[in-house]
Amino acid sequence: MKKVYIQSDSMITSLGQTTEENFNNLRKNITGVKMHHTGNIYKELPLSLIDKESFHQKAQAIIEDFGSYTFFEQIMLWSVLDAMAKSSIDPKSKRSIFIISTTKGNVELLKTQEGRQSNEFALWHSAKRISHYFGNPNEPIVVSNACVSGVMAVNTASQLLQSGAYDHAIVIGADVVSDFVIAGFMSFMALSSKPCKPFDDHRDGLSLGEGAGCLILSSEHPSDMSIIGGANANDANHISGPSRTAEGLFLAMQNAMNEAKISVEDINYVSAHGTATMYNDEMESIAIQRCGLQKTPVNSFKGYWGHTLGASGIIEIIASVQSMHENQLIKSLGFEGKEEGEAINVITENTQKELKTIIKTAAGFGGANSAIILQKA
Repeated sequence: MKKVYIQSDSMITSLGQTTEENFNNLRKNITGVKMHHTGNIYKELPLSLIDKESFHQKAQAIIEDFGSYTFFEQIMLWSVLDAMAKSSIDPKSKRSIFIISTTKGNVELLKTQEGRQSNEFALWHSAKRISHYFGNPNEPIVVSNACVSGVMAVNTASQLLQSGAYDHAIVIGADVVSDFVIAGFMSFMALSSKPCKPFDDHRDGLSLGEGAGCLILSSEHPSDMSIIGGANANDANHISGPSRTAEGLFLAMQNAMNEAKISVEDINYVSAHGTATMYNDEMESIAIQRCGLQKTPVNSFKGYWGHTLGASGIIEIIASVQSMHENQLIKSLGFEGKEEGEAINVITENTQKELKTIIKTAAGFGGANSAIILQKA
């Protein structure tokens, strides 16, 4: 099988409009999660929102026909354009494939009668608009599988490139905060009234965020960063609750390590899903321990930009890649301590450490779980 390399990347979140801006703020332990008024549903919630005024000022001069795209589509285009500027691949080639990861897309368009009667809210419609913008001749692929969508999309791209079906993949993840998303998570009583605290004993729910990320993968243009393993597993535990034994995530992590042909001793860092809900973080802790990684440094980036849903796996892979380039572990923001049970090694301060091989995890509704392993040359 062919080897798959990460050629370039880009992201936009509340912390910045490029990968570099985001990582600089991560290194400073700055959070983009702030209290915001949420309109008609709830008075105030901690959310991580993109500065739309600043974004519009810059993006409308760069994105052609800017006003014809929704905000969701605009941030995808922005991230791809920035990643493309650092890449040598041809997006118009038949050997290039676009893969879009999202959970809700343009769901807000369903608020109006006109929106409900058009295809504009459909995920495939947005995917085609993005791929057509860049002149790609192939049908784009949409991955929408709850909160594992991002990592699963990268695993899908990696498999397609390994098999030789394509030479390059443009993998994009995006989601935006909307009334629909807020109401949905509120109905699960999953949102915290304060900025989230992943893995902390006193965590009480997640903080929602919005963002977009793009990873450009290639089997033809080597780089110093490669994907050496990946796996998805579904334990079908519950429509919204994770497995109490972490069976699905454990299998995904084990299978990813088996494909990479590495042992737990080779892994320098775990970039966890870490949503700050009671059950998710407990499940992830169990999976990490079952894999024998309880002493390996672990963090969650969600204290910095919240849970960005379909974008989360991709922007967190990008942040992890930056950590590997800089050999720097980033503090898991919001974590203050774990008093009960067998603790995992959550990162409490930014630390310099040689990072050669890492594992990124994701978990989602419906028993979905994914893991991916990255290695630096």
